Amino acid sequence: MTFPQIDPVLVHIGPLAIRWYGLMYLLGFLAAYWLIRTLARRRQLPLNGDGAADLLFYGAVGVVAGGRLGYVLFYNPGWYLAHPLEAFAIWQGGMSFHGGLLGVVAATLLFCRRRQLPVLLTGDILVTSATVGLGLGRLGNFINGELWGRPTDLPWGMVFPGAGPAPRHPSQLYQAALEGLLLFVILMWLHRRQATPGVPFFTFFLGYGLCRFLVEFVRQPDAHLGFLWGGATMGQLLSLPMIAFGLAGLFWAQRRGGT
Repeated sequence: MTFPQIDPVLVHIGPLAIRWYGLMYLLGFLAAYWLIRTLARRRQLPLNGDGAADLLFYGAVGVVAGGRLGYVLFYNPGWYLAHPLEAFAIWQGGMSFHGGLLGVVAATLLFCRRRQLPVLLTGDILVTSATVGLGLGRLGNFINGELWGRPTDLPWGMVFPGAGPAPRHPSQLYQAALEGLLLFVILMWLHRRQATPGVPFFTFFLGYGLCRFLVEFVRQPDAHLGFLWGGATMGQLLSLPMIAFGLAGLFWAQRRGGT
């Protein structure tokens, strides 16, 4: 299959260019705000409209700060050690999901402390709202023709611009379906069942870690890192602690809920 030639720029308004990727982020934030308010009412979390907006703001700051710091530390520490000021140049690209997740956790803890809200239930709601943004973000990666997969002979393999003549896995779409849609459905089902606080939160860690670990088998690793220990990618190595944390957290939350 030939990669559909989609212009990354959705529309030009004078000198302003509105890109599909930016639109995906905007839609993700709007959906997250609506979900936070909806789930807060369903789970009886005392969070009004302003509170939902504040939580979303804390989460956004955590994503950007943690994502950039994670990329610097996990993916290219040597280069940034030699060029420390470049670590602040986020407009040049370079973000780590795993670092962003840690940033969101830290921001949520701070938010809950200031608002005197239950940490686990707030975390349950925030990670559920994040799945929509994850799915939309991966669609944005696909439109941009970036973060493609490894070569494949499967009938849906695509020839991506800049990736050579070989058809490749559209791994961005795999991630959109797994990290976005599938996780969203699972977490919403848990909320509908009024799951013990913490269960959706730790399920997100387990689910994302598993999905990312599996997709990494068909995703092209970062060029400057390649394959690491035992042929694993950095994405797989960073997903293993998420899986362990999710499993341990679910065991703890279930025992806590049963007491």
